[in-house]
Amino acid sequence: MSIGAGIFLFVVGAVIRFALNVEVSWLDLPLVGNLLMGAGVLIFVLGLVFTFRRRRSVSTRRTVNGHGEVDGVTRTTREVDDPDL
Repeated sequence: MSIGAGIFLFVVGAVIRFALNVEVSWLDLPLVGNLLMGAGVLIFVLGLVFTFRRRRSVSTRRTVNGHGEVDGVTRTTREVDDPDL
């Protein structure tokens, strides 16, 4: 969703910056357009980063014999997609 929101903000900012020919005394429309385009690019890049980010999960398995001694340690590493996204 953030990728789409970034594209939307960029397009709205470009329309305000380049397509509107309105003079408003209390607001600088080209500046607002530039700010929206910058925010759109930032949100788009952050959306891509969070989309392609992966979390590493490391699990360790220890085998203990009857005397309380560790027989062996097996370490496995697997990549898991981020469930928050």
